[in-house]
Amino acid sequence: QVQLVESGGGLVQPGGSLRLSCVASGSIFSFYTMGWYRQAPGKQRELVTSITRGGDTNYVDSVKGRFTISRDNAKNTVYLQMNSLKPDDTAVYYCKADLYGAYSWGQGTQVTVSS
Repeated sequence: QVQLVESGGGLVQPGGSLRLSCVASGSIFSFYTMGWYRQAPGKQRELVTSITRGGDTNYVDSVKGRFTISRDNAKNTVYLQMNSLKPDDTAVYYCKADLYGAYSWGQGTQVTVSS
């Protein structure tokens, strides 16, 4: 039911920063656990970070200290602030909404980190 639209991807140099946004519509955003996944060419999609209704967060080890997930329930938006980007961060980044096991995915936004 929920519709997700990602934005903010692009091309950056190593060490640079990007902020991804995911805007949700069609349901009650504050009830969802939200997450960011990424998928590099030839690789499986992996969970990067998530944030629960209560604000609890988790991160894959490779992005700890560099990425920050946050949400603004008044704007129905979840953000991913990415700092100190590395070439290995290059992937399509997908927003996911999880409401008690019912999932919705965005279309994805490309992040390319290259010198």
